[in-house]
Amino acid sequence: MRVVVTGGSGFIGTQTVRRLLARGDEVTVVDLVSSPEPGIRMVQGDLRDKSVVDEALVDGTEAVVHLAAMTSVLQSVNDPDGVFTTNILATHNVMERCRQAGIGRFAFASSNAVVGDVGSRRIHEQMVLHPLTPYGSTKAAGEMLLNAYSASYGLVVGILRFTNVYGQGMQVKDSVIARLMRAALTGGSISIYGDGSQVRDYVYVTDAVAAIEICLGLEASDTLTIGAGESVSMVELHEIACEVTGRPIGKEHVPAKSGEMPAVIVDTSHALAVGWTPRFDVRAGMLATWEDFLSAGSA
Repeated sequence: MRVVVTGGSGFIGTQTVRRLLARGDEVTVVDLVSSPEPGIRMVQGDLRDKSVVDEALVDGTEAVVHLAAMTSVLQSVNDPDGVFTTNILATHNVMERCRQAGIGRFAFASSNAVVGDVGSRRIHEQMVLHPLTPYGSTKAAGEMLLNAYSASYGLVVGILRFTNVYGQGMQVKDSVIARLMRAALTGGSISIYGDGSQVRDYVYVTDAVAAIEICLGLEASDTLTIGAGESVSMVELHEIACEVTGRPIGKEHVPAKSGEMPAVIVDTSHALAVGWTPRFDVRAGMLATWEDFLSAGSA
C-alpha cells in the first residue's frame, strides 16, 4: 500500500512509519522536520500550505495517516488561532487533496478530549462531543469534517480517540511519564497536582500504532476509543515508576490546576471487537519505556 504519514517524524509517527515499512508499504512522510527513517520519500513543509499537501499526496497514493497536529492543551489555550489553523485548516487541506486524488483511506489521530469532562463515567464512542479546550474543539471539528467527507465522497475514515500515548522514543516529550523517566535518570523530582487522586489511561505507543494499522484495513468508516483500558491515579503512576526503575523519584504536591478533569476512564470494547489487541499494561509499558531511556542515555 502507498501510504502518506503526516507528522511522520514525530513520536507516534516514527513508530508508525517503522510498522508500515516492516509490512512492505511504500511510505511518504510529510512533516516540518526531516524523518530519521531510511527508505521513505520525505516532503518537508507545512500542511497549511496546499502546495506541500499536493507534493506529498501524489496520484496513486492509497491511504493517509494524519498525525500532524498541535497537541499541547496549554499551548492551544494560549494560541487558539494557531491550533485552529494547524489542526483544522491543515486537516481540511489533506482531506480535500484525498478527494481530488481519489485516495480512499484516512486514519485520523483524535483524542478522548473531544467528549470533555464526564466525571468518572467510562468514555465511549457514542458520547456527545463537548470539548472544553481549543485543542479538544479542533479534534472534534476534524472528526466532523471527516465524517462529512466519508458520507459525501466515500472516503473510508478511521477515527482514533487516543488516551495518553507513551513509550519508546519519547525522550523529548513533556508528558508525565517522560518527566518521571527523566527524574529517575537524574535523581530529580516531579510535581503532582493536588492530592494526585486524578486518574488517567495510558496506552503504549506500539499498541497505538497497531490501532492505526487496523484503521487502514477497515471496510467502512468507524470511530475507535484507544486506551489501555485501565486508569491509574497520579500517585499510583509515581509508585509504578519507582518500582520499574528501581529508583526513588522525588515528588512535590502543588496546587491543582483549575478545571482539571478528575478522571479519564475509557471503554475500549468496540476497538477490541474490530480486532485491536493491546499488548502492554501500564507496568509492562513503563518498564519498556524505562529500558528505552536507559539505552538512549537520556538525561
